[in-house]
Amino acid sequence: MAWIQRELQLPEMTRGFHPITSQVVEALPELAEMQIGLLHVFIRHTSASLTINENADPDVPIDLESAFSAIAPEDFPYRHTCEGPDDMPAHVKASLLGSSVSVPVEQGRLALGTWQGIFLCEHRNRGGRRQLVLTLQGDRQ
Repeated sequence: MAWIQRELQLPEMTRGFHPITSQVVEALPELAEMQIGLLHVFIRHTSASLTINENADPDVPIDLESAFSAIAPEDFPYRHTCEGPDDMPAHVKASLLGSSVSVPVEQGRLALGTWQGIFLCEHRNRGGRRQLVLTLQGDRQ
């Protein structure tokens, strides 16, 4: 059983849902050696989140952003407003989606479905660079 842990810093991204599967895979060349395992991806922020969703149709990330903005609008009467009007809605969205995803590994690849990808969900207008912790556990081939 092998354990590998690595930090991945993503560049600043605009508000929205951004596919990051390729960056995650590139950060873990050891993935190709794993016969079976599990990848855990954790984000070290409270105003951004991670999700697995459809990565084929570019309308899906746009619709997700629109839906989450309707669920947690900036004009709601929040008490926590000291970091700007987009901050508290970002915390709500991050709480709904979560701070981590886990993906099975089989024969050196992520066992995602045909249309699935890992997404960074940036909920701030200017969230800055985001840090991920990638933890890969598994049996080598």
